[in-house]
Amino acid sequence: MFCNGIILPCPFTINPSAVSSIFMKQDDNVFPKTSTGIAGLDEITGGGIPKGRPTLICGSAGSGKTILAIQFLIKGITEYDEPGVFMSFEESAKDLTQNVRSLGFDLEELMLQKKLKIDHVRVERSEIQETGEYDLEGLFIRLNHAIDSIGAKRVVLDTIESLFSGLTNTGILRSEIRRLFQWLREKGVTTIITGERGDTTLTRQGLEEYVSDCVILLDFRVIEQIATRRLRIVKYRGSTHGTNEYPFLIDEDGVSVLPITSLKLEHKISTEIISTGVPGLDKLFNGGGYYRGNSTLVTGCAGTAKTILAAYFALNSCKRNERVLYFSFEESPDQLVRNVSSVGIHLGPYIKSKMLLIHASRPSLHGLEMHLLSLHKHIREFKPQTIIIDPISSLITIGSKGEVRAMLARLMDMLKMHHINSLFTSLNDEESLNYSGISEEAISSLVDTWIKMRNEETGGNRIRSLYIVKSRGMGHSSEIRDFIITDRGIEIMNAVSPVKKARRAREKAETFSENGTKHKS
Repeated sequence: MFCNGIILPCPFTINPSAVSSIFMKQDDNVFPKTSTGIAGLDEITGGGIPKGRPTLICGSAGSGKTILAIQFLIKGITEYDEPGVFMSFEESAKDLTQNVRSLGFDLEELMLQKKLKIDHVRVERSEIQETGEYDLEGLFIRLNHAIDSIGAKRVVLDTIESLFSGLTNTGILRSEIRRLFQWLREKGVTTIITGERGDTTLTRQGLEEYVSDCVILLDFRVIEQIATRRLRIVKYRGSTHGTNEYPFLIDEDGVSVLPITSLKLEHKISTEIISTGVPGLDKLFNGGGYYRGNSTLVTGCAGTAKTILAAYFALNSCKRNERVLYFSFEESPDQLVRNVSSVGIHLGPYIKSKMLLIHASRPSLHGLEMHLLSLHKHIREFKPQTIIIDPISSLITIGSKGEVRAMLARLMDMLKMHHINSLFTSLNDEESLNYSGISEEAISSLVDTWIKMRNEETGGNRIRSLYIVKSRGMGHSSEIRDFIITDRGIEIMNAVSPVKKARRAREKAETFSENGTKHKS
């Protein structure tokens, strides 16, 4: 055996079978955890925070520490029948109750039911005397009474900096922090302690993160005028956990976290065929449509009927009694419904029957990951079978090509895991057959089916056409098909004859010179 570079006799030998039995015993013993009840957070932590131990939640002002902590208590009461104590060193019970009412949390009702106890401990620096006898015995007595009075299983201390703000004696401060955490462990309550982030450390004192069993860091950052909240599990003793940064959202329902882990390509697939919504387009696929759970990209310049094709897909899904979630980044719900009704696509009845939900917002409302989190939240609540995003090219305005690709890859993985049909439209600036826009480059290799739509000017008329670039696992036509749009919708025309193709080629050869005069090339 080696010790500091010196060879020492080994006092024992290692039995390989004994080692394997040790690991088997460890697998058999499940690490005790307490569910937070917060969407996404339990998934990241592998089931919740350590049961009967203190967890530190740290972050700068406004990062969401108090909201996450109070939601932990409320979920424990309402979903797991675990009473809780909230000891505040900053906000009074009245202020705290009022502040979280906007999130739908009725703390007064829970206190009347003796399920929740809020204790405001006022700490004044001028009243603190630092002597050798100073300790937190009074706080322990007060907290112990609050816990025992309602049989609390969960405790929140908010925030620890306020408790020690008047102390300058480092020795006393460190000693009492350790004693507080040890007392909470011995009491056996699952505790969340909030702390302000320091300049170079996770907390102001720089000690809490070392004595905590689990440390969660919240971050609120602004990049190019777009605010994003992030969460990271810094450490978790005795348990594996997600190590990435995860975006989280604070809305009218509280905190929700989006797990973004490395997803394996193990999605289950289906051989069932569903219609595109356009009979003429179905005929271009050997199977008569898309596979269920398929991801489809529809690209083209402005005016090529991408949104109409997406609306057809939505309508057909609703007719199959399948819920549709439609994300529109350019049109309001009323405008979208009015516009597609002009071509015979009537979505209004399905909105009223709650088969179709149209969510409209500008891309700049959130960052990319927040849009992904919003999608995840709507999927969880609305439970759609089909999702349409129109157009994804708008996302380029709030992120680079690589960032958009990463976001869409995670989105597609999530949709395939839930067997959700998806269709994405993307706007191109050019009408060239070989032109690929930024959004196309970002997503075309990820989707299962890619349909290109285009406009041509021939003989003084504009001719719309489409063709299938690819369709994984299914044969398809390679022909470029013209189509027309009437008040009855899209009508796919028959294949273009060789004579017509030659005439088009001649007309297309007429180009404009740099001075604007037409010449034959």
